[in-house]
Amino acid sequence: MFKLTTLAGAVALACANAHAADAAASSAPATELNRVEVKAQRQRLDEARSSLSPETGSTIYRFDKADIDKLPLGDATPLNQVLLRAPGVVGDSYGQLHVRGDHANLQYRINGVVIPESISGFGQALDTRFADEVNVLTGALPAQYGYRTAGVVDIRTKGADLANAGSVDVVVGSRGHVETSANIGGTEGNLQYFVTGSWLKNRIGIENPTPESNALHDDTRQGKGFAYLSYLLGEHSRVSLMLASAQSKFQIPNVPGESPSFTLASATPPASTDLNANQRERNTFEVLTFQSQLDDATDYQVSLFNRSSSVHYLPDPVGDLTYNGVAADVTRRNVATGVQFDLSRQLNPQHTLRTGLYLQRERGSVANSSTVFPADADGNQTSDTPLTIQDDSHIGGHLLGVYVQDEWQPTKALTVNYGLRYDRVNTVVSESQLSPRLGLVYQLGEDTRVHAGYARYFTPPPTEKIDTTSVDKFLGTTNALPSDANTAVRSERSNYFDLGVSHQLTPGITLGADAYYRQVAHLQDEGQFGNALIYSAFNFEKGRIYGLELSASYKEKQLSAYANVSFSAARGKGIETGQFNFDADELAYIQSHWVHLDHEQKFAAATGVSYRFADSTVLGADLLYGSGLRNGFANTEHLPSFVQVNAAVSRSFSTDAFGKFDVRVSAINLFDRSYELRDGSGIGVGAPQFAPRRTLYLALSKPFTF
Repeated sequence: MFKLTTLAGAVALACANAHAADAAASSAPATELNRVEVKAQRQRLDEARSSLSPETGSTIYRFDKADIDKLPLGDATPLNQVLLRAPGVVGDSYGQLHVRGDHANLQYRINGVVIPESISGFGQALDTRFADEVNVLTGALPAQYGYRTAGVVDIRTKGADLANAGSVDVVVGSRGHVETSANIGGTEGNLQYFVTGSWLKNRIGIENPTPESNALHDDTRQGKGFAYLSYLLGEHSRVSLMLASAQSKFQIPNVPGESPSFTLASATPPASTDLNANQRERNTFEVLTFQSQLDDATDYQVSLFNRSSSVHYLPDPVGDLTYNGVAADVTRRNVATGVQFDLSRQLNPQHTLRTGLYLQRERGSVANSSTVFPADADGNQTSDTPLTIQDDSHIGGHLLGVYVQDEWQPTKALTVNYGLRYDRVNTVVSESQLSPRLGLVYQLGEDTRVHAGYARYFTPPPTEKIDTTSVDKFLGTTNALPSDANTAVRSERSNYFDLGVSHQLTPGITLGADAYYRQVAHLQDEGQFGNALIYSAFNFEKGRIYGLELSASYKEKQLSAYANVSFSAARGKGIETGQFNFDADELAYIQSHWVHLDHEQKFAAATGVSYRFADSTVLGADLLYGSGLRNGFANTEHLPSFVQVNAAVSRSFSTDAFGKFDVRVSAINLFDRSYELRDGSGIGVGAPQFAPRRTLYLALSKPFTF
């Protein structure tokens, strides 16, 4: 009671101070004029920053604050679940996303700055709460975009319209879900800031390997924080700082009824329900940005960044060894530092020239201490006395990207963006490519817009997913690999074609269609091959990916709705790196057959509706459909289709004592449908995973101003 009363008093005092400040401001017109001028300067800088990142020729799907708030969990929705509502996005186990038939290969940008990818794990490194707008760019991207090109998730942070406010939020739900968060933001003279933090615990950290409602040994603890600070340096310049941290702990869920396959001297194997394997994840990044003008026609932005990421898998020493034949304590670490520079100059009303560079240095390491049993050539255990093999490695690399492009508007209706990009990577391989890009947008009357584009893409291998396993060290053990190693994962090279149209049927109804085709050499994929739940990259010799997306949206004051349907085909042929991860029969089959990629889902759909009543009550629901990911020998089969329905009702109300509150009741998987994301078979699939069963949430938010 003391804490609640103290908080209420502090909020009331802050509100009183805010009213007093407003009254004082009314008698000080010079101060108010200064505030308006500072706000206008920030708006001009925000517009200049946006102009540095063109979208001509690409396909864009936008989520603004209102769209995010209409989701069943609002801004407490994990970022991957927000993106799952966009066309062409397919969900997978461990929170992974696949865009247009690609495996991961997503680039995240915050305020126009590339955030280097973290090591894949179970947790989400970025939080939806700090996003003011989330844009998903796919297709034939302008020359400015490189590195990861299946999709660009461009996040605009809160801060553009901060009004010295914040909120304290609590979410409770099924399976011990407790989530607390708080945010605060505002302006003080030339300083603008936004800070948010959250802490979460529940008993469904990773997908359940069984169809039961509750998983065994599946607790998680997750903490996240984000801060954005911006300071004006005169009329045309500002410096900003972004800081973020995400730290998570996961228990690895158990499967009842399993039996040990190996014998350990002087030890009794635990029951499969009592295994105690865990994983810890840590991700942080820091970005320092300076934005300014050289003259009225030239804007530029330069950013220095650093990202640190680690994943630590801790086995059950006895359990993993007796059930799997290997207990591997594996830690992967990766640190990336670099600089990004972008410049835009308007040469004349028809031409805008843009250029820039991206330079990144990475340092990665793997510490792998594996306990195994001696074994014969057929993998049969020959001794019950284990031995420990230390298989550590280090890897470093550089990535350089330079681009130049011209946005040309020959007529009022036509915009053409053409350019060149040069990329060079130096890790386990040294490769480079000069990539042409061409995109155009044509306005057919007032209501119809056509876009088309071609992009030559160069996708370097993710350094943190290059497998450095020493095959020779594990020969004659229960962790022997089936074939020779080739860990020099190659850069992917592809030709991408995209054509789309959008039509404004009425002021509130927008329709869209988009088709794409991608021809790929050295197609990159990744899988979970070892005992540790960590992904490793490999190459198919070639690939071909194509698809079609249809979208519709309706927006008016009270009612809004959307529907997206997508078809995708993704196939590869021949394994040219990472062969040691495959059995001989499967490897031979893939060498002579086009096979479906494990993340191919032929059909996917998302639809949702939201209605706001006059009394500030909002009722909403959405539906997700998938035709099933691939499984079986060489991905020759697919899992059953699924439908998941989610719903929520929210309401704002005020009390005399404590002011305004927001309340939301949500249901995820409302009809408690049990469906399988993975069954443990297929290329690079390590274990079965089922989607979460029905989960209920109650959210309470207390906004405040000061």
